[in-house]
Amino acid sequence: MSSGDHYFSASPGSDPKLRPIDVRLAGRDLTVTTGAGVFSPDHVDTGTAVLLANTPPPPPGGHLLDLGCGWGPISLSLALGSPHATVWAVDVNERALELVARNAADLGITNVNAVRPEDVPADIAFMTIWSNPPIRVGKNELHGLLQTWLPRLEAGSDAWLVIARNLGSDSLQRWLDSTLPAYGTTRAATSKGFRVLRVRRHAEQ
Repeated sequence: MSSGDHYFSASPGSDPKLRPIDVRLAGRDLTVTTGAGVFSPDHVDTGTAVLLANTPPPPPGGHLLDLGCGWGPISLSLALGSPHATVWAVDVNERALELVARNAADLGITNVNAVRPEDVPADIAFMTIWSNPPIRVGKNELHGLLQTWLPRLEAGSDAWLVIARNLGSDSLQRWLDSTLPAYGTTRAATSKGFRVLRVRRHAEQ
């Protein structure tokens, strides 16, 4: 990345330096394209790997959300696991969105929409949300992100979030419990310094 670029920059100015990497997603060995200016361009990062290893199979249909998609390991996993669902790969980073769309096309995956947050239709509700959220954007930004998207879960559905223990997973769990009383947050797994939080929107009475 250039000195001013972060993976949460909207338009990275650095040379994209596109390159293929070999990954295993949804039980398949795949070759995908990554590049500079996106999160974890050299491999599936540990947090995402922990998330993917500790979530149940995604719902078979409906709308599924990958919040902060990067080059697409979660989106591609959701799409491969639920080919009849519509996967929304959401990021503010335009290069990340280009890479997700490219990877989906190269793999023959047709059910991924790679879009900026404002381009997700307002009337869509999600059967699940999977996210390795951008903790380093800061607590206020992160809280705003979750307060925006978690209310778009279908009643009775779950979000799965992976957070590093040393970056505040336990305090985030407490914040979710106090801020979103219509939801229940539980610790689903702990592995390799990360926690997977399950956030369930309670079924409406």
